[in-house]
Amino acid sequence: MLQVTRLDRLSRSVLHLVTLGAELRERGIGLHVIEQGIDTDTMEGRAMFGMLSALAELQRELIVANTNDGLASARARGRVGRRRPKLTEDQAALAQRLYDEREKTVQQIAGMFSVPRSTVYGHLERAKTLPRRPKRTAVTKP
Repeated sequence: MLQVTRLDRLSRSVLHLVTLGAELRERGIGLHVIEQGIDTDTMEGRAMFGMLSALAELQRELIVANTNDGLASARARGRVGRRRPKLTEDQAALAQRLYDEREKTVQQIAGMFSVPRSTVYGHLERAKTLPRRPKRTAVTKP
């Protein structure tokens, strides 16, 4: 006999729950769900298990449908579903200028705006960004 407090503690997906229930039944192992009062050793318990798994699947499909409706509504209002940029357009332009003119390093630019370096790199325009080359040092011959 396998005992769990609730069905959602046993499985996260309805498909897994149903296949697990069938596998337990094939192996002759009963399932006892304490809070819902389900015991698959009885005919009524098996029926309740089947109904609850069908209701759980319905609930999941409703959640997915509502989520998709909400995303479509947000897109219609002009929302694209991503984070707002950390840097404003003016800050990104300043960062680009400072980087291109080699006035500051990426680390220094990040410190100016209190953001990580990865944020600065994300705002730098790849087409405009000049590749960094190490500063040349004068080589002295002995």
